[in-house]
Amino acid sequence: HSPRFMCYLSILTFFMPMLVTGDNSLQLFLGWEGVGLASYLLIHFWFTRLQADKAATKAMPVNRVGDFGLAPGISGRFTLFQTVDFSTIFARASAPRNSWISCNMRLNAITLICILLLIGAVGKSAQIGSHTWSPDAMEGPTPVSALIHAATMVTAGVFMIARCSPLFEYPPTALIVITSAGATTSFLAATTGILQNDLKRVIAYSTCSQLGYMIFACGISNYSVSVFHLMNHAFFKALLFLSAGSVIHAMSDEQDMRKRGGLASSFPLTYAMMLMGSLSLIGFPFLTGFYSKDVILELAY
Repeated sequence: HSPRFMCYLSILTFFMPMLVTGDNSLQLFLGWEGVGLASYLLIHFWFTRLQADKAATKAMPVNRVGDFGLAPGISGRFTLFQTVDFSTIFARASAPRNSWISCNMRLNAITLICILLLIGAVGKSAQIGSHTWSPDAMEGPTPVSALIHAATMVTAGVFMIARCSPLFEYPPTALIVITSAGATTSFLAATTGILQNDLKRVIAYSTCSQLGYMIFACGISNYSVSVFHLMNHAFFKALLFLSAGSVIHAMSDEQDMRKRGGLASSFPLTYAMMLMGSLSLIGFPFLTGFYSKDVILELAY
């Protein structure tokens, strides 16, 4: 399986820099779709397992729902600004503030484009309504869970909103919707995670909750803080996933937390790493999560 695994990871690491470094909407969209394809292949890695097959089959169409928002949003930007280049769009963004689209109802063009882009971010970043694929994606290998859920795929939606931030600043309605979506996801994902028994699903729901924080920070126009939390979260969430993988491997692939306990004496190093990651996740003072998470709460207040 090793060559196939490395091949799929290479596809992901090819498309993710393409997404991040793209200076126009088409390159961003190509990277966006490539990351989605790579995630499908990695979730479906253990293709003989029925649950992995179901999880990959769910992840693909749910992500396509987000694409049904992103693709028209990019088309709308091209129609309105006659370009896909980000710098040109941002320079012209103030000009068509009073442009309207008539489709049996009168809609502000910039507001509609921003809402469509938000739908794309909601699908990719596992926000409320499109969050179901994220916990199911835990059927893939644990390093894949660490990569997809910590540093790459699910953060693409947050990155896209931050990348298009000059556009989102014009319609206040879009910012209100972003704030509401982020706050709702953060609360509901955290409360759902409390009720889970699968170790990796608990961490996956905590990821959805933290992504809600990032979307919320974008909604209150603090994009730099959102990206700061994104960077911090990538490190301690990857640490948690890899520590969970260490425990699952040692316990003969048993992921149910009710069937084990008292492992600190058996795995002291893994225990220390997971404790550090958990403390950072809850925002313990002087750890990375404390600085970024509390800044978001302070700005919201």
